[in-house]
Amino acid sequence: MKYIISISIFVFILSACVSDEPRPGKMIQGIKTEGKQSNADIIRNPITLDGELDTINVAKIQFEETRYNFGTVNEGDIVKHLFKFKNTGKIPLIISNARSTCGCTVPVWPRAPIEPGKEGEISVRFDTKSKPNKQSKPVTITANTYPRETTIHVSGFVTPKSKN
Repeated sequence: MKYIISISIFVFILSACVSDEPRPGKMIQGIKTEGKQSNADIIRNPITLDGELDTINVAKIQFEETRYNFGTVNEGDIVKHLFKFKNTGKIPLIISNARSTCGCTVPVWPRAPIEPGKEGEISVRFDTKSKPNKQSKPVTITANTYPRETTIHVSGFVTPKSKN
């Protein structure tokens, strides 16, 4: 008897969840791009509830160059370079982090949102002290883009100090 009651309750609950209304097609909700916005409006995950990737309504970061070769410098020199970019997406670009693989390479990025169509820059400073010979330093940028991370590089050759 308990088994029949349990099954009846299960069937009742299941039938309450089923609707006769037609289900809409797959839609991806847009984000307003005009007027005042809060961070919740512009930071979003490009994956929707049904697993579809929303690669349209995201910020897009487009660099003028993703690699900078500083040539040959002497050990102890400081190398600086500006990586210029443009937000070619449909919503404001928010860079949440920029990091390198070691403390010798320090990126500085804009903290304010970059509106669609606007430009910005990331400054990278590489300290060659104790970094002789061929060098290649990546900087990984995390933003509200798809894909979420973009990598830029500084590279070149550091002439070692002579040992006297």
